[in-house]
Amino acid sequence: MFPEEVDAVRFDRICSWLREWFNVLPLAEAALRLGEGTLPTRALALTFDDGYADNRSVAAPILRRHGLPCTFFVSTGFIDGGCMWNDIVIEAIRATRLPSLELGHLHPGLGNFAMAGARERRQAIDRIIAVAKYLEPGRRQELVHAVAKAAEALPPTHLMMTSQQLRELRALGLEVGAHTVSHPILAGLADDEARREIVEGRRQLEDVLGERVGLFAYPNGKPGEDYSARSVALVREAGFDAAVSTVWGVSTSATDRFQLKRFTPWDRSRLRFGVRMLRNMGVG
Repeated sequence: MFPEEVDAVRFDRICSWLREWFNVLPLAEAALRLGEGTLPTRALALTFDDGYADNRSVAAPILRRHGLPCTFFVSTGFIDGGCMWNDIVIEAIRATRLPSLELGHLHPGLGNFAMAGARERRQAIDRIIAVAKYLEPGRRQELVHAVAKAAEALPPTHLMMTSQQLRELRALGLEVGAHTVSHPILAGLADDEARREIVEGRRQLEDVLGERVGLFAYPNGKPGEDYSARSVALVREAGFDAAVSTVWGVSTSATDRFQLKRFTPWDRSRLRFGVRMLRNMGVG
């Protein structure tokens, strides 16, 4: 249902291009050197978000084979058997054996969805996620669990990393950063709740890893929509070294180190991938 997602073969190919074209640095080092003005030319850092188990089982060995550093931003509420709200929807729709799902009674933005094939199921997933995404966190959880119940499917417990897998990433020399506890839309939270998500997620990671965590990623990462100026201030106040958004472009010495830019090229061919990276350089 997700043919656009990167698989192991494609990721291996991307890593070979990045190693050839860029000076790939650990994000913590890159952020520090950005502020000092000592970055090498064509500096680049790699990141993954959320904390999926395949980050350890699939991505980490490929990164190691290419000798590339990487930072993994982890939402701690889902490690050791949890499941993110969007994956509850995705896996329920993937697993259901029902010919259709009537969900109009759960939310006015939903209705009847055919489960005939991959295309129809993907359409249902996209619609449900769009409706649930910006709901208040408690209401969002209620909705996605109601969807799973209607689909007669249980949320999976194997999708996210375990504490042991996080420690294995660090043992491999890869970085781990904070990504809140429950992956909320920080802009929609009161200060006390946003602070708790930011600080507690970091504390839980530090308890697992036995070391300080200095990097943060805003969930979803769009300024004004997903996080606010107050969110940035809370991350600063928490004592992080740097934080990343999902704003396209290239970070420079003038960029706020608590709103570093990130970009994901989606092209499959070497030429198109490279051209899109060049175009992104003109955005920052």
